[in-house]
Amino acid sequence: MAGIFDRIAGASGADDTELTVESMALDEGMDDEQPLMSAAIQFDERRTPQRVREAVQEMLKYGLLEESHKPNLYRSALANIEAVDTILEPLDLAMGIDEVRGLVFVTVRQGEVAEQDDWSHPLVRRQRLNLEQSLLIAILRQQFIAYEQESGTGASQALVAVDELIPQLQVYLGELGSEAKERNRIITLLDQLKGHGLVSALDAHDRVIIRPIITHLANPENLQALVVWLREQVKGATTPAAAAEEDEA
Repeated sequence: MAGIFDRIAGASGADDTELTVESMALDEGMDDEQPLMSAAIQFDERRTPQRVREAVQEMLKYGLLEESHKPNLYRSALANIEAVDTILEPLDLAMGIDEVRGLVFVTVRQGEVAEQDDWSHPLVRRQRLNLEQSLLIAILRQQFIAYEQESGTGASQALVAVDELIPQLQVYLGELGSEAKERNRIITLLDQLKGHGLVSALDAHDRVIIRPIITHLANPENLQALVVWLREQVKGATTPAAAAEEDEA
């Protein structure tokens, strides 16, 4: 029969054994976690640098980065052109650069997809403009180019007033019959173009700033063709009336 000291010694040995087993299990668990930690570290090392990710996210959110508004992200994009293009390429997008005006912007890649007549990039479909919007863009673009010719390329305070735009739009779209309707038409169109990042919000004097990105939004040849077509439509609409007046005379 074991005495009290034998029982204490036996209990102590059992405790030591349990501690050893627990210690071994703990070590094995740590060994299992090591590969996971290493994989996580390797994944972090492979990730695109944070500033580049932020620059691309900003570009995809607004379509562009302006040096005057986001100088740090703008510089990050310019310093990592290859990395940015690598991110955009699977989306059939690319980065346009206009260092003179301090712009980097998202463009739709041309080439392989150009041959697919039944396909257009989702970004293009989402940003399609109607006739009135396209006409106003052509007018604003002409205003901006004239401003740059006077103030120098890269100047970014091209102001235009609503009252200046009304008669220019009337030449192509005709008159609505009241000044209030004319102003509402222009203000509505400007608000729509503001959503595309082409103009600022109206200020207290009913003026907007034309944003430099307008120079890259549309192909100049296409805009010129639009203006020519609209002029022809205006001539076609006025000629019959003039002829009728001559017949009455």
